[in-house]
Amino acid sequence: MTKSLFPGFDGLMSLSRREGVDVRPTLLRVLTDLYVQKSTHSDDEQRQFVELATRLIDQVDDATRAAVKARLAIYPQAPIPVLQKLGLVAAQEGRRVPLAREIPTPAPAPAPAPVRTPTDAERRMAANMAMQPTDAAEIHDMFFRAGSSERALILHNLAQTPLKAAPRIPTARARRAWQILEMAAIAGDVENFTLELGDSLILPSRVAAQIVDDAGGEALAVAARALDMPSPNFQRILLFFKPAIGTSVNEVYRLSRLYDRLSDRSALVMLAAWRGSTLAVTRAKYQPSLHDGERQRARAGASQTRPGVQPGAMPRRTGTDGSSER
Repeated sequence: MTKSLFPGFDGLMSLSRREGVDVRPTLLRVLTDLYVQKSTHSDDEQRQFVELATRLIDQVDDATRAAVKARLAIYPQAPIPVLQKLGLVAAQEGRRVPLAREIPTPAPAPAPAPVRTPTDAERRMAANMAMQPTDAAEIHDMFFRAGSSERALILHNLAQTPLKAAPRIPTARARRAWQILEMAAIAGDVENFTLELGDSLILPSRVAAQIVDDAGGEALAVAARALDMPSPNFQRILLFFKPAIGTSVNEVYRLSRLYDRLSDRSALVMLAAWRGSTLAVTRAKYQPSLHDGERQRARAGASQTRPGVQPGAMPRRTGTDGSSER
């Protein structure tokens, strides 16, 4: 199978084919952003981009299609089939359609009806699509397999998805976590730092340890944003708790900039994915044993022998002299 443009993209593609949350607009935006970041592409990358983009263009909304069209219109290495699909290239000539051609003046149209602003309840309902455990596990794995630039794109696009975000951490609990995490970071106490992070975000120890051990630092930035931690506190944790990052001015600046741009919603959607991924792991772990147990019980029930005394029959009694009686 051809390698994807970035690790985990196949997982997003599998999500787009399932019923429920429609992540195809996010897929097309991420794919286009990654493609235009490079000035040149291999034949495999170009072929895969053409195959995926031309398929998704017809399946997304007008706003997403317009955003992708604007990005590719100014990108000199955009593939011709994708430009044709977007109407930027004449289908017969294979050349770019002039963008500055004369536009005929349309006849005056009646004033459109004012667009009704959605209510708060409608916005909450639109952002209330619960994440299935398998979907959460896909997002979790995709994030931790991706590089730093891909992680930034993933987090940026999570803010625009209709996935249900985790509830905010109560302010009093979050403030207490800031203090404990910062003290543990200054002391270099990895164990207590991991325990407090897991407790405050309601995460299992496995996921909390994965966040702490993550070398890139983006996972720690997401966790801190989910706690609504002030930027100076996060920077101090980077300097003391992550020596490999704290000794690099560029890395501290990169993560601080990512943290300041990271939205609360992106962090809380990722937190929901981290929590939901543990359900998928638990189900996968115990499903085989449960299945085997059902089969064993079925076999045991089928192999039971019939009782020696039939219903309605009188039992035989033995007398004192050994003779049988009715």
